[in-house]
Amino acid sequence: MTQSEPAGDSQIENRTYAEIQVGDSAALVRTLSQWDIELFAVMSGDVNPTHLDPDFAAQSLFHKVVAHGMWGGALISTVLGTQLPGPGTIYLAQDLRFLRPVTLGDTLEVRVTVCEKHDDKQTVLLDCLCTNQHGETVISGHARVKAPSEKIKWRRAVLPEVRIFEHRRYQELLKGVKDLPAVRTAIVHPCDTAALAGALEAAQAGLIVPVLVGPRARIEALALSEGLDITGIEIVDAPHSHASAAAAVALGRAGQVGALMKGSLHTDELIHAVLDRSTGLRTERRLSHVFLFDVPAYPRPLMITDAAINIQPSLDDKRDICQNAIDLARVIGIRQPKVAILSAVETVNPAIPSTLDAAALCKMAERGQISGGIVDGPLAFDNAVSLEAARTKGIVSPVAGQADILLVPDLEAGNMLAKQLTFFDGADAAGIVLGAQLPIILTSRADSAKTRIASCAAAVLMAYANSGRREKQA
Repeated sequence: MTQSEPAGDSQIENRTYAEIQVGDSAALVRTLSQWDIELFAVMSGDVNPTHLDPDFAAQSLFHKVVAHGMWGGALISTVLGTQLPGPGTIYLAQDLRFLRPVTLGDTLEVRVTVCEKHDDKQTVLLDCLCTNQHGETVISGHARVKAPSEKIKWRRAVLPEVRIFEHRRYQELLKGVKDLPAVRTAIVHPCDTAALAGALEAAQAGLIVPVLVGPRARIEALALSEGLDITGIEIVDAPHSHASAAAAVALGRAGQVGALMKGSLHTDELIHAVLDRSTGLRTERRLSHVFLFDVPAYPRPLMITDAAINIQPSLDDKRDICQNAIDLARVIGIRQPKVAILSAVETVNPAIPSTLDAAALCKMAERGQISGGIVDGPLAFDNAVSLEAARTKGIVSPVAGQADILLVPDLEAGNMLAKQLTFFDGADAAGIVLGAQLPIILTSRADSAKTRIASCAAAVLMAYANSGRREKQA
C-alpha cells in the first residue's frame, strides 16, 4: 500500500507496528529553491560556499550551486516522522549514499518502503530512495526505526513564518567598488575602539587608506590596549577634537584625502569645520545626510533623506537634499532614481506644509531645478513603497509603489522611519553626508561592521564620481 504526502491536511496520523506490512510505502515531493538552501544553512550553520556562493560554486566539481546533502536526508526524516510510521516513531539508525547532486529547480520524490519487520523490538527497516525529475537516483539508503504501538492522530503543527534577510544589495554595493583603488580617508579623532576598529576594518576590506587625525599619544595608547595594529598608518597629530576636525578638513582642501570619516567627536564639530566659509569644504549645495538601506522585504535599494542633519529643512534646503540623494543613487547604479516626497497624505493640503513643499519640488523637477531623477509627491509612506496601496487609492504615478528615494518632511520623521526599518524590519543601513567637496562617512558606536563597510563603499563611489567631475571642470 502506498501513502502520499497529504495536501493541506490539518492532522497527521501514524501507522502502528501492527498495521505496518512489508512493502508499504510513503512519499513526498519537494522542489529545491534558493530559500530552501539558505534556510538549511541558517539552521545547520553549514556555510560551505559550494551551496551559497555562485562564483565559488562555478569553479567546483558541479559548476553550480548544489543543495546540502542532508537537505535530502531531512526530507526522509519528514516522511518517517509524519507518514510512515508517523507520530511516535523513534529514529534508531540511518545510512545514506549520495549519488547525484541536487541543484536549484530539481524536484525530488522522497520515498520510504518497508523491507523488514522485527517483532522482538517492534523495529522496522525501511528502504529510502530519492529520485529527481528525470527518474535518476539522487540518494539511497536504509533507515531503522522503532514503530509506535499506539494509534496517534494529532493536529498538524502550524509552523512560524520564517523570513531570511538576504542583503544581496549590500553585496552588490561591494561589487561596485571591488575594482576601484582604495581612497585616502581622514579618520577624524578616532579616539575610541569603535572608531579606530571601524577604520581598520574598512582598510582591510580594501576600501580606504586611513589617515588618523587626532592626538597621537592617545590613538597609539588605544591601539595598544585594544590590540589593534596601526603599524605603517599615517597619523596627523592634533591636540583635541576641534583641532582634529580642522586638520582633517585642511587635508581635504589640499587634495590629500578623498573622503572624511567621523571618529569619536560629535557630529556638529565635524560639520562646523566642513562648513567654515574660509577654511571649510562647503559648496553651493546644502549638506544633507542619506541613509542607504538594504530592506529585505523591498525589491530595490531604498534611500531615506534627511534623517541626521537638517532638522526643519526649508523648500530650498529640500531641493538640495533631493539633488544630493539623486546624485548618490546614480553613482551606485540607479540610472533614473524615483523620488517620493513623503507626507501624511497624498493630496495637497494647505494645512499640511509638507504637502505644499512636495508640490513645489515636483514643479522644480519639471523646470530642471532638480535633475537626474523622477520626482513625485506628496505621497504617504504606504503609497510610496507599495504598488497595491497605490492602486487601492487610485494613485497614478511613475514613483508610487516603487520609490528609490524617500524624502522626509523633517529630521524627526526621517530618524524614526530609519530606526524602524533597522530594528523592526532587519534592514542594513549605510550613512553618508553629501553636498560638500568630499563625501563624509558618519559612523556610530552602535553601527555593525557591515554598516561601516557599506558606508565606506558608498563614500568610495562618491569620491571617484567627485574626482571625475573635477577633472571635467578642469
